[in-house]
Amino acid sequence: MTDPTIRVAVCDDHSLFRTGLRMILSNQPDMTFVGEAVDGPGGIALARDLRPDVLLMDVRMPGIDGIEATERIIAELGDAAPRILILTTFDLDEAVARAVAAGASGFVLKAAEPDLLTAAIRTIHAGNQLFAANATVELLQRFASQPAQPAAKPVPAAYETLSDRERDVFLLVAEGLSNAEIAAREFVSAGTVKTHISHILAKLQLRDRVQLVVYAYAHGLVGH
Repeated sequence: MTDPTIRVAVCDDHSLFRTGLRMILSNQPDMTFVGEAVDGPGGIALARDLRPDVLLMDVRMPGIDGIEATERIIAELGDAAPRILILTTFDLDEAVARAVAAGASGFVLKAAEPDLLTAAIRTIHAGNQLFAANATVELLQRFASQPAQPAAKPVPAAYETLSDRERDVFLLVAEGLSNAEIAAREFVSAGTVKTHISHILAKLQLRDRVQLVVYAYAHGLVGH
């Protein structure tokens, strides 16, 4: 019989914080606490051996930090990797932006209320990204402030499989437009835009529109 609960693991180097998270998670009827790690290598082993649904990852740890650990987990496990929720002290900084680029599904502040944390876990477990609106805008601006770098990374062959309309939508998403704004620009419904974005993410093997933005700037596709 399949376990209906969300299997959650924690990787953080502060024992008191881990204890608090364990208590919060243990009180949720739809969640099961499956394990914890104190550093990056431990978090990687945790993801590999226990296969949690969601892994709460501290962004800053000595040695292998949460960013590198996230990169290694995604690279090693691929589609079988847990959804990774970054734990951070700051609303949005360079480390969080890099964690998103590495494949994290979202982030929450360590000072967040328990209800917000558990809601965040449910949100990313359902396959959605979790970024506060202001954080997403700041992330977009962070990349938009950088010039396109055509030579930084070659454009993957998968990008060439996008249709002309999908490329148009791709670029508008990369510029930070909402589904409604893209629909108005392209003279289609918001539902059609959502379908296009789903196809784009599937073809490019991206998890969400934030990763799409990172992909666009990393490959110098914006501004062409």
